Amino acid sequence: MAQVDFYVLDNVDEHSRFILACKLTEKAWRLGNKIHIHTMNQVDAERLDELLWTFRNGSFVPHKLMGNGNPAPVSIGYGMDAMESRDLLINLCDEIPAFMNTFPRIAELVTSKEECLQKSRKRYTIYRDQGHTLEIHKI
Repeated sequence: MAQVDFYVLDNVDEHSRFILACKLTEKAWRLGNKIHIHTMNQVDAERLDELLWTFRNGSFVPHKLMGNGNPAPVSIGYGMDAMESRDLLINLCDEIPAFMNTFPRIAELVTSKEECLQKSRKRYTIYRDQGHTLEIHKI
């Protein structure tokens, strides 16, 4: 079973959610982890691709969009049914990815927007019912 951490932001905007994804990714990468960030669609994947270069001065996180060349410690993708296991899955989707069972750790990033909170509660219930270890972090 996976360790699933829900990071609940005080902010309601998606930009804050993406910045948190960048910060978590950078921290996990610096600790030697391989990370996959799962986004809703191609636009979000490309937005995150750009943010990983610019979210703070001097930021450098080696990453790639899925399907683009050589392997990298951080991958960004969307809409996939399968994904090779990595150390951490950062989920920016409203649904739990079908391949989540191959990851030992999952980070669910949630804004305080009511719609986002409701969808995250559904994911929390599914994870709980499957027997995963859950923790909530209010940020």
